[in-house]
Amino acid sequence: MKILIADDSGTARMFIRQCLEISIEEDVEFLEAENGKVALDLLKAEGADLLVTDLNMPVLDGRELIRRVTTSPKLIGLPIMVITSSGNQARKDELLQMGACAVLRKPVNPMTVAEGLDAVKALEDV
Repeated sequence: MKILIADDSGTARMFIRQCLEISIEEDVEFLEAENGKVALDLLKAEGADLLVTDLNMPVLDGRELIRRVTTSPKLIGLPIMVITSSGNQARKDELLQMGACAVLRKPVNPMTVAEGLDAVKALEDV
């Protein structure tokens, strides 16, 4: 399994990675990106089985990254988990409508990440 984590904070990427490592029992290869443009380039070049992204990033933000992934013939169908500091239900609903499989509120922990992974898996099984 290959997971791309996109967040402009190196500390946040490290913490998200640790939560994912605790929550996933299989071997995982992690890719990291400090903004949406780098993430998009990595997805096109290397592919991934899951994109975990923040919303507020420089160069290309998470919303635009989601839009580009969900409209790219090469990337469409890629599961997306959003981790954001916004707890706004309307924003969460909008992100799910845009194509995110799960929206988690920062700060995350291994249990919330596991719940997000369950939501991703449930949508893949449909």
